[in-house]
Amino acid sequence: MVRLTRIYTRTGDDGTTGLIGGARVAKDDLRIEAYGTVDELNAVIGMVRERNLSEGRDPEARDLLDPLLEQIQQQLFNLGSSLATRFEDRWPGQPLIGAEDVDGLEEAIDRLNAELPKLKSFVLPGGGPVGSVLHLARTVCRRAERATVTLGRQAQVAEHDVHYLNRLSDLFFVMSRWVAKRHGEGETLWSP
Repeated sequence: MVRLTRIYTRTGDDGTTGLIGGARVAKDDLRIEAYGTVDELNAVIGMVRERNLSEGRDPEARDLLDPLLEQIQQQLFNLGSSLATRFEDRWPGQPLIGAEDVDGLEEAIDRLNAELPKLKSFVLPGGGPVGSVLHLARTVCRRAERATVTLGRQAQVAEHDVHYLNRLSDLFFVMSRWVAKRHGEGETLWSP
């Protein structure tokens, strides 16, 4: 059970922060960059959810996306927990990303993509108020993936962490196209 009794501790005033398990590292450590970018992604998903609920035109799309996006936010906290914990500090039952989470993203991609026309070019970011923020989520997700891959060169990362981020960015791309179609927003294709 997580208990937050104090918001500020002053322990980070020296430019370090604590990992799960107690180790202290510099605030610009690769591990902090990775889980900090995952946290940023979670905030962007919060923006997507709010925009979808307030500006999404299709009630079925709103109802389908919101629980899926909330589930992703929960899973991103598990991913952040994984990235914030060195392998020697993990404990039994720690919430982590598993193969079933990656499979769930693939199922969502396939379900949404089945309703979309085939692409003949790249899509320029846009697609209305909801789709455009989903494109932002996609790019932040790719940055989180890059940071996690870089961390993996220096320290051990869990097997499914990179897989999850890779699939999640794909889901945001498909979701942006799907929501643009469902909400009656146009897509602009790249014209080389």
